[in-house]
Amino acid sequence: MLLLCLAGFLAGIFYANFIAKNYVTMTGIFHEYFLNQYTASGIIARDYLIYLLRWRALPFAVLALAGRTRLRKVAAVAALLWTGFSGGILLVAAIMRMGIRGILLCLAGLFPQILFFAAAFAVLCWYLFSAPRTEWNTGKTVFVTVMVTAGIFAEAFLNPEIVQWMMDILA
Repeated sequence: MLLLCLAGFLAGIFYANFIAKNYVTMTGIFHEYFLNQYTASGIIARDYLIYLLRWRALPFAVLALAGRTRLRKVAAVAALLWTGFSGGILLVAAIMRMGIRGILLCLAGLFPQILFFAAAFAVLCWYLFSAPRTEWNTGKTVFVTVMVTAGIFAEAFLNPEIVQWMMDILA
């Protein structure tokens, strides 16, 4: 699983550096305009929570449903490659626009929710690769549900403060 994610990560780095370099450097979340808008506006945690429920829980649900089909391994491979690819592009964009400050901002943007999402994603992908030798059970369902829920709450209520703190330091 780690090799698939790493392959996607390297593909994302390659894509961002050689194919979409101009696009990556001219737009995106690391553009000064966006960063200024982020620092000037306040995030309403309740509204952000509703947004996150849709954009974080839905991919986990789709991946879990794919586990009920014959395409479960294909879905796991695609999810791992896409996760790595997206991370590679994000990291290149951060470095191109902000240098080491961009890496620090990325880390702040991922913390602490990445701890919860990564645990849930690992369990779900491990199952998708090992089925039908292993079976999905209530314990896995509870674990993934709790981890995704904790990740969403951490992202909604803790992460905006962490990112704002990091942006104040980096300014």
